[in-house]
Amino acid sequence: MTKTLILIPSRMAATRLPGKPLLKINNLSIISHVFKRAEEAGVGEVVVATEDKEIFTDVLKNGGRAIITKKNHKTGTDRIFEAYTKLDIKNVDYILNLQGDEPDINKNDIISLNNYMINNEADMGTLAAQIKDNKMLDDKNIVKVITESKIEENNFVKALNFTRGNLSVNNLNIYHHIGIYSYKVSVLKKFISLPQTKNEIKNRLEQLRALDNNIKINVALSKSSPIGVDTEEDYLAIKKIIEYKANNE
Repeated sequence: MTKTLILIPSRMAATRLPGKPLLKINNLSIISHVFKRAEEAGVGEVVVATEDKEIFTDVLKNGGRAIITKKNHKTGTDRIFEAYTKLDIKNVDYILNLQGDEPDINKNDIISLNNYMINNEADMGTLAAQIKDNKMLDDKNIVKVITESKIEENNFVKALNFTRGNLSVNNLNIYHHIGIYSYKVSVLKKFISLPQTKNEIKNRLEQLRALDNNIKINVALSKSSPIGVDTEEDYLAIKKIIEYKANNE
């Protein structure tokens, strides 16, 4: 049976919104919301990888599992690889890297990506959502993915590029990239052994290191388009959404 491990990198030192993992929504921190969504997906063990004792303590206090990693990692992927190595969990086939700042991630999307990876024996995969507002094409805070063909309900298409830049509505096959990745363990080992590329550093997108080194990334369609918490405005918006859902369940 195929075994998946979900790792969630998280740290306090975000440049635009320092301390965001511990901001509260319904009396629960953002990072603990993400942990619980991952756990609800039921695809494998879930562990938060962090350099910060405050995050470690918060996750444990809320019933989760966490591990302390080094402070000097350049990317979240380097952090999850250290966590995977330290945890020494046997016979893991896929590692799913879930961003720690998307507390409204849909558990069904986590399940979907894991199934696509296993069924296609893919090397690396991610999710993307339809762009419903053309303003997103000009927003540099929103990462877009350009795919080889249209993403349908039941396909897993090849990514051609990822960008923060302005894109024309006339460009074909542009989607809103969702911050979740899955890797075959062997591919993750290869990825973190590669030096950062100029393209990756310039665009602040580590997935470009994979494309620059001919590692194929497949993309599946996400059911939802969760808000990543990068700014105070993002936090207030997602707080409102989650509180509304909780009060209307």
